[in-house]
Amino acid sequence: MKVRDFLKKYNHALVFLYAFIYMPWFMYLEKHVTKHFYLIHSPLDDYIPFVEYFIVPYLLWFLFIAAGALYLFFTDKKGFLQMAAFLIAGMTIFLIICTVFPNGLNLRPTTFPRDNIFTDLVRYVYSTDTPTNVLPSMHVFNSLGLCIGLNRTESLKNKKWIRFGIYLLTVLIILSTVFLKQHSVTDMIAGLALGAVLYQIVYVHERKRAKSFLHQPVI
Repeated sequence: MKVRDFLKKYNHALVFLYAFIYMPWFMYLEKHVTKHFYLIHSPLDDYIPFVEYFIVPYLLWFLFIAAGALYLFFTDKKGFLQMAAFLIAGMTIFLIICTVFPNGLNLRPTTFPRDNIFTDLVRYVYSTDTPTNVLPSMHVFNSLGLCIGLNRTESLKNKKWIRFGIYLLTVLIILSTVFLKQHSVTDMIAGLALGAVLYQIVYVHERKRAKSFLHQPVI
């Protein structure tokens, strides 16, 4: 394949440039939102136990996001671009919220009920990830975005077991955020609500507009 043909075929890779906006902004927030922030808490948080085994789906999130995005990138350009629009819109809203409304948590346990490889992994995550900039949960929102994108692509329409696995992993990742005390129930609900709103804008509205266009009279 010629270089020009290759670039034309995969010109949708330009959306990855958003990382150069997201990462500096996010790292700025991580460094500066350390003391004065609004503490996020839901009464339901007090009833949810810490379960270290949820570290497995929590860490699988990184593989899920990367593998899912690359799969759509190479197999479904339109689906990839829709999913990218969904994710970029949500992550930008997240950055704006955390900038004007600094937020954080005080839910992490100081001691663990058990000592095993799973709690060791949780300790590592706690040491590398600050308990700030949590509302809405990007673990929840991005998982939802990948789940939607993958389950809408034609190549997986008849792969019911793969789609079931995607749904299951998405649910486990979402639950992991609260069982590991990485997020409040409030963060989780906010992530789901943001996803619901953007789904209407990115997917439902687009489908209605496409149908409307198809039914326009031909002059």
